[in-house]
Amino acid sequence: MSQTPPDPTRPTGRRGKGFRPAASLLAARVQKAAEKRGFAVSRLLTHWPEIVGADLAAVTRPVRISHGRGAFGATLTLLTTGPMAPMVEMRLPELRDKVNACYGYNAVQRVTLTQTAAQGFAEGQASFAHRPRPAPPPDPAMREKAAEIAAQFTDPTLAEAMARLALNVSIRNQTKTLKG
Repeated sequence: MSQTPPDPTRPTGRRGKGFRPAASLLAARVQKAAEKRGFAVSRLLTHWPEIVGADLAAVTRPVRISHGRGAFGATLTLLTTGPMAPMVEMRLPELRDKVNACYGYNAVQRVTLTQTAAQGFAEGQASFAHRPRPAPPPDPAMREKAAEIAAQFTDPTLAEAMARLALNVSIRNQTKTLKG
């Protein structure tokens, strides 16, 4: 019994079983981009705040890993802003240990800092996440207005949520008028 050849216009097989996480769809592309910059482990790029800590991740970003000829160990180049460079430089041994813990062996021998714009992963983006300023405390009049709004509801959870919403809106409006 002979089989008929498959129709080229009709897709063959199943594409997958249900939904897949978005990270799995991009994993191959991220790995390929990371390898171009010398990163054998793309986890160093994708989980940078978890590896080095939130305080260092807020002021640094990995740019490249370069391997010297015949030398054991690589050089990790980090991007940082000018004022933060001396602070980061004091913590380079700690940072190197954390990166090597990610690799599982002493892969990085040196860490260098650069203050130029990043090339490759985030062209032209040299800004880092800064800590937001705390909001001004609400004045008593705002608290009274929020309590009046909350008193309209019988459910205590809903009343608390509405009071918080009223306070947040009034604080936001107050900061807008101060800035404007």
